[in-house]
Amino acid sequence: MAPLMLDKFYSYLERPIRIPVRFVLAALILPLALSYVMPMWRISMFAPQYPKGLVLDIYSYKLEAGNDGQHLQEINTLNHYIGMKHLDRAELSDLDWLPFGFGVLALMALRVAAIGTVRSLIDLTVFNVYVCSFAFARFTYKLYLYGHDLDPTAPVKVQPFTPAIFGTKQIANFTTHSYPGVGGYLIFAYAAGITLLTVWYLWDGRRRAVKGLAHI
Repeated sequence: MAPLMLDKFYSYLERPIRIPVRFVLAALILPLALSYVMPMWRISMFAPQYPKGLVLDIYSYKLEAGNDGQHLQEINTLNHYIGMKHLDRAELSDLDWLPFGFGVLALMALRVAAIGTVRSLIDLTVFNVYVCSFAFARFTYKLYLYGHDLDPTAPVKVQPFTPAIFGTKQIANFTTHSYPGVGGYLIFAYAAGITLLTVWYLWDGRRRAVKGLAHI
């Protein structure tokens, strides 16, 4: 019984995806494309001497700070006192691959929307999970290095720390907030949409396989 059920499920995986799903897939590429021109992450810092806060937006291809870039200079000055490396786009070279990675995701989604099967939709989802997980892991690792690779000759001595990655964290007299920007939420919307479509197809495939066995 089980081998027959698997055969039916594997046969289901080779079915072309339905026309409405193709249109949904094509539409999901829009938020992915828009994420390129929107900040993917926002880090803001507040302290008594900075009641209005210092803001840094991280794009896939640039850094953009508040007050026409002045906030980045302020952040780097503060970092210098505690021995952190100078923060600039060159130091975040790990982000260079993101525009190409998201471009590949968009092309793969277009291909699945045009000629895809259920199996190719599953492959697209797995690749999405890998790319997004890898990007977030590298971002986390880079922030970890910033807080742990401190200059021992810095004027102000602090214990190595991990900056806020997601949420709010108190570091000395600074309250740091780190959350996704608009671009990050757009990427999440794209990935969530692809994943929901895939989960629905897997559930439908299992339902069809069980229903087919019931008539044997």
